Amino acid sequence: MSFCFIILAGGNSHRFKSNIGKPYQKIAGKSLVEINIDKARKFKQIKKIILVYNKKDSKRVKSLKLKNIKLVIGGKSRQQSTFNALKYLNNSQQTSKVLIHDVARPNFSLKLIKLILKNMKKARAVVPKIDIHDAVKQKIESSLNEYILGKNRDNLFLTQTPQAFNFKEIYSLHKTNASKYKDDDISLYMDLNKIKFIQGEKNNFKITDLADFQNLKNIYKSNQSVGIGFDVHRLVPNRKLYLAGLKIKSSLGTLGHSDGDPVLHSITDAILGACKMGDIGQMFSDKSKKFKNIRSTILLQKVMKKIKAEGYIINNIDINIITQTPKIKNYKNQMIYNISKLCEISKNKINIKGKTTEKLGVIGKEKAIACEVIASVIKYD
Repeated sequence: MSFCFIILAGGNSHRFKSNIGKPYQKIAGKSLVEINIDKARKFKQIKKIILVYNKKDSKRVKSLKLKNIKLVIGGKSRQQSTFNALKYLNNSQQTSKVLIHDVARPNFSLKLIKLILKNMKKARAVVPKIDIHDAVKQKIESSLNEYILGKNRDNLFLTQTPQAFNFKEIYSLHKTNASKYKDDDISLYMDLNKIKFIQGEKNNFKITDLADFQNLKNIYKSNQSVGIGFDVHRLVPNRKLYLAGLKIKSSLGTLGHSDGDPVLHSITDAILGACKMGDIGQMFSDKSKKFKNIRSTILLQKVMKKIKAEGYIINNIDINIITQTPKIKNYKNQMIYNISKLCEISKNKINIKGKTTEKLGVIGKEKAIACEVIASVIKYD
């Protein structure tokens, strides 16, 4: 059973009241578009991802540098945007199931997706819903008066996305019943008994205005944790010197089981600490021959893959490189660039400071280099 995940980001974000539309607002250096994509990519059943975007946002979409994502220009309404994606699928290749999702709901859990996929094995459509617990009123206007009537909330509920459908059925409904479309895709179904409703999530709320976005940021802040990393290596002849993945021209290099990069080792340890996943020695033992002289960039990439699988993203990194020589300021920009790529965060989330020991101790005598790092991470699921 294969799925296509359609992300709807074609709106104008009028109610958000910002120069930057909702899909491109960032938390921990990632836009809402990227957060949704990252979650979808965790499921092997999802073979294709389509982003439906507003044509006026073309430059912002391009700046995200999305890989293996099909981009489709949206229409004037949610229905037209959805249908544009469905038409592309109908013309390109056979697709059996689709997940249709609003970009403004980035806080769905992986557990919810698993439940939707599981239920689609026997259902024609699966939609998450939540019950209404607040008192509900309806305003009725006449030519003379306005009336406020109470509504029986037991008969009411709220629907969420992602919503899953049989592709051929939802495509046909969009093609023939577009005039009946109201708010979301299940409105095209005349018989709701054809739909499997499952329990949704309160945290899977839709971001409509800036207050909603602040609520989301508060949730992310509550899921933030911090880790500390430290490493020191001797400087010896006949070894290469790597700092932050950058090869430094030097007569001395760092002694270590791997390439001896104290900056990347400290970053790796700080990340593992923040994610409560032990330390670099546990994961890459210096007793193992397979890690002999291995580049620290490879080790950090392995750690990044592991923490992403657990729903973590890096929020920021602060680095002290303690060395008498070389002068860190000469390499700082390139180091930040390397770390940004490896850790998948923006460069403005990284700070590097070069420190000396005023020629005191083994570091001051140019016999060693040390590094200490503090990193914060956010768990988004």
